[in-house]
Amino acid sequence: MTTHPRDPLTRRVRWRNRAVAATALVTVWVLLWGSFTWANVIGGLVVAAVLLVVFPLPPVTFAGRIRPVPLLRFLARFLWDLVVASAQVAWLAVRFGHTPRGAIIAVPLRVNTDLNLTLTAEALSLVPGSLILEADRETGTLYVHVIGIRTLDEVERFRRGALELEERIVTAVGSAEELSRLRQPDPTGPPEPVDLEGAPT
Repeated sequence: MTTHPRDPLTRRVRWRNRAVAATALVTVWVLLWGSFTWANVIGGLVVAAVLLVVFPLPPVTFAGRIRPVPLLRFLARFLWDLVVASAQVAWLAVRFGHTPRGAIIAVPLRVNTDLNLTLTAEALSLVPGSLILEADRETGTLYVHVIGIRTLDEVERFRRGALELEERIVTAVGSAEELSRLRQPDPTGPPEPVDLEGAPT
């Protein structure tokens, strides 16, 4: 990917980026607690402030724009995925005589930006049954541990679902240039091999 030198960020842009980062951190904090209360919101603000001040990270710029209708669609589908995945994990937990298999699946994202990588990884990790093990910033690839995977068809189904999640996120908050990347052919070639846990040798 060709990189271009960036102009120094203005004070207004820096504050906007911090506000976006703080909002995302507070949202993740509340979702992790599982309930929306003022105590959780205030606690999330404190955690976000500590992370942004004590552990400063390279700036993650927000070059897109928020589209209300696609954002509502993303939230509705995300809540639905939470319910379905929770039911599936609960069924695996109470199903006697069955040992769930897992898989580590590589998902190369089409929009390789820090913000998209972070949002997609957070959304995947919040859904029960999937957990991000590693994020390759250079290639924009997420390595996800998924429970309940038994066949390669299920692997491909999960990978397609992760890319559809990425598309919903970019459609909701991405820039026009990021949207155009979704329509371009995948330059990374075939996906990497998958590690199926418990598969017969």
